[in-house]
This record gives sequence, structure tokens and C-alpha cells, in this order.
Amino acid sequence: MSSQSIHRRIIELEAQMAAAAASDDFERAARLRDQIADLKGPAVRKPPPGQMGLGTNIPVAEPPEGWKPPRKPDLMTNVKGRKR
Repeated sequence: MSSQSIHRRIIELEAQMAAAAASDDFERAARLRDQIADLKGPAVRKPPPGQMGLGTNIPVAEPPEGWKPPRKPDLMTNVKGRKR
């Protein structure tokens, strides 16, 4: 479904939900509300437990693709004597 057809479907369902609530058919209105929530997607839903709080949406810094850490120096070469 395209975003325009989803938006039109949501508007239709909201009108049906309002009509069902006006006629005191609350069970049908609740089913329509759930369908609307499914169409709107996760952007509107509450986050699951454990993901609520500060700092959970901050991206983690990652090295660029193909980057390798430099080699450690060989401790057996270029060793200077200990100064006393």
C-alpha cells in the first residue's frame, strides 16, 4: 500500500469509528481503533519496556567501513636504554 492509500484508509476507519462510538457500539469502535493503530505503524506506539529512558535513541559511534586499527609497535625494536 502506498502512503496515500494508507492515509485514505485511516480517514475512512476514523469516520467509521466515530459513527460506531456515536451509536454506542464500543466493541466495533475498539476494533477499528486497533486497525488504525496497525496502519499508523510503530511511530505512534509506546516503546517496549527496557527501551524507555534517556539515551536509548542516541546512535553509537562506529569506525568507517574498511577501517583497521593500526598495528602495535614491536617492543623488541628501537628500544632505548633506561636513563638513570
